[in-house]
Amino acid sequence: MGKSPFKNSQNYAHIQYSAERSSTRGIHPWVTDIETKSIRAEACGKVCQKLKSQGFVPDIICGHPGWGELLGIPYVWPQSPILMYQEFYYNEYGFDSDFDPEFAKQQSDWSKKTQTHLKNANSLLNLQHATWNVTPTNFQRSSFPIQFHQRFSTIHDGISNHAQPAPDKSNIKVQAGKQTILSDQDQLITFVNRRVEPYRGCHSFIRSIPLIQERNPNAIIVIVGIAKGVSYGSPCPQGEWKDVFLKEIEGHYDPEKVLFVGQLPYQDFLNLLKLSRVHVYLTYPFVLSWSLLEAMSTGCAIVGSSTAPVTEVIEDNVHGLLVNFFDPKAIAAGITDLLHDGDRAARLGKNAHQRAVEQYSLERCLPRQLELINLVARKVIGA
Repeated sequence: MGKSPFKNSQNYAHIQYSAERSSTRGIHPWVTDIETKSIRAEACGKVCQKLKSQGFVPDIICGHPGWGELLGIPYVWPQSPILMYQEFYYNEYGFDSDFDPEFAKQQSDWSKKTQTHLKNANSLLNLQHATWNVTPTNFQRSSFPIQFHQRFSTIHDGISNHAQPAPDKSNIKVQAGKQTILSDQDQLITFVNRRVEPYRGCHSFIRSIPLIQERNPNAIIVIVGIAKGVSYGSPCPQGEWKDVFLKEIEGHYDPEKVLFVGQLPYQDFLNLLKLSRVHVYLTYPFVLSWSLLEAMSTGCAIVGSSTAPVTEVIEDNVHGLLVNFFDPKAIAAGITDLLHDGDRAARLGKNAHQRAVEQYSLERCLPRQLELINLVARKVIGA
């Protein structure tokens, strides 16, 4: 290998690059996705070619192919093995796009499904030249075409050991707005989304709020996440999803006991989970959120949706309670059961913590990740 151009005391460099062009106006909407990925691939490829001209040849290339940057790399360094972090493959049937009947009309048109199919162009091109692939969960692996499964390893990224149960919660305080400080004296129910959107069950959870409050009048519901826009799925056609669903239950719930706290600093987020009496996690058949595993690792009593990403990590009535994603009554009933049965909640929380530590902790996952990198770099696998 030639002399590395990377010069700093920690033996790595962060090299930035930027696109030289923007997306074409008037381009056919079906190919917008592959065009934006091609633009990134071009920018990344030029930087890598410059590195190659300086004598740098990587022993291994590790990257996330989802935004297109890896498309040209095999042709810059054709002899270097590539380990790709594969997150999700879009499917027209059986996964997220046709899961929710409430929004099925938005996805049922043949042109929408064709566009979903074409979004996989980048994924297929990268799968063809990946030496090996790694994905966090078996469910995510199952989303990819079966002919590629034999070139996958399933290894989670790993959950930080900072996500641990608190032996003593009496000293934990979390600021939730200017006037509210949460403590272990509060009967907290937590719900976390990166953004408050249907993909993560905001509609089902919000619709359960009146019944939760009716059965648990002292409960405080804390919703963590950005309440504007979407990370996944379609934008709300009538403003913001949160506002649409809160409008449905207007007059039937106490808004003073429903706190939307936005994004929290990580330590405040973990402290909130440590205080939580019940944590609710709902998701379409889609990428599993880290927040569920962090909640499990902190020992939360979980009420989760009985969807494939969740059933992979939670066995019903062992590591948490599983309920129908679409059933607000079942969600409220599960929460109420755990709030009223502290022993059961403690047992499920303890089991959840044990499973998270044994299967998804950073201490378990990182050595496996490093071993895989070494095997691919040495061309022991994938050759």
